[in-house]
Amino acid sequence: MRRLWLLFAQTVTVALALYVVVHAMRPDWLDRPAPRLVGGTAASPAAVLQAPPQPVAGSYREAAGRAMPAVVNILTSKALRQNHPLLRDPFFRKFFGDRLPREEQLSSLGSGVIVSPDGYILTNNHVVEAADEIEVVLADGRKAPAKVVGTDPETDLAVIRIAAKNLPVIVLGRADQARVGDVVLAIGNPFGVGQTVTMGIISAVGRNNLHINQFENFIQTDAAINFGNSGGALVDTSGNLIGINAAIYSQTGGSVGIGFAIPVTTAKSVMEAIIKSGQVVRGWIGIETQDITPELADSFGLSRESGAIIAGVVRDGPADRAGIKPGDILLAVQGKAVANTSEMLVLIAQLPPGQKAKMTVIRKDRQSTLDVMVGKRPRAVE
Repeated sequence: MRRLWLLFAQTVTVALALYVVVHAMRPDWLDRPAPRLVGGTAASPAAVLQAPPQPVAGSYREAAGRAMPAVVNILTSKALRQNHPLLRDPFFRKFFGDRLPREEQLSSLGSGVIVSPDGYILTNNHVVEAADEIEVVLADGRKAPAKVVGTDPETDLAVIRIAAKNLPVIVLGRADQARVGDVVLAIGNPFGVGQTVTMGIISAVGRNNLHINQFENFIQTDAAINFGNSGGALVDTSGNLIGINAAIYSQTGGSVGIGFAIPVTTAKSVMEAIIKSGQVVRGWIGIETQDITPELADSFGLSRESGAIIAGVVRDGPADRAGIKPGDILLAVQGKAVANTSEMLVLIAQLPPGQKAKMTVIRKDRQSTLDVMVGKRPRAVE
């Protein structure tokens, strides 16, 4: 009898020890609901085991669910006038003969992001430029005509507006905190197939000298971006907007894993300026510059490899009147150091026209500071 009790006590002890180990190491084994037995029907008489709902590890469904309602499709149309080349095409005339239409509608697809309950939508300038009519299709299926509030070709951004109620609005994120390796989602309407979400990481930040826009500070991502994604949202894993998808690098026209988005910080400042005055006003002093390369530094006998060489000065422009001359090296704008021409362009663009700004230059190894009356940057030709 004593032996039986001893065996029982040992069994209970081992069972309790196993329970403690499992509870500590794999608690999900203990909490997992039992499969549910589903009875047979006339179509399927056999009973089957149905797994209970389970949380999906590593899913970004919550982020996508927050952002997708605020991403819209944009349809644009442009009238074909009587002198349009297509109307003179022999193949086209074969079908219409002498009864050529005065205008035909061509539609294109793009994307946009609702950023305000007042109906303001951010998109790319190249999506809406030269459009005669714009129609926005919301994620819930509603359609609304849109009007262009303003465009900024130099950043390839545009703001359009619709008159609709109960609009879903995206939350603006912090693009300045984005780092290489962060997971991001790209949302848009590629090739017109409908709203689509793709995933990738941030491949690089601060990309410039791509000769896509005049002012470049792109977020690079390998999330698939294709034709129709332009103007769509690049969001973080919380569903917050960190960029407006703008361009891809591709030799085939499809995504090869190199896409570029305009940071939301840039998009927000451009949007606010457009809403306030209908355009973005930037500073300008009338100079052409060139980066200082090691080769140029050796050629000119320079002791530094940062700054921007003044390659040309607009006659009677702000810089010319202030005494800046070709060959000068621009070191700082309003006390902020100039590392290269891209930084210089941004620093000067941020200056308010009509006010004086201090420019620090080196001329023949002699440093001096000049006061320049900032002008208004001429608007880019669209």
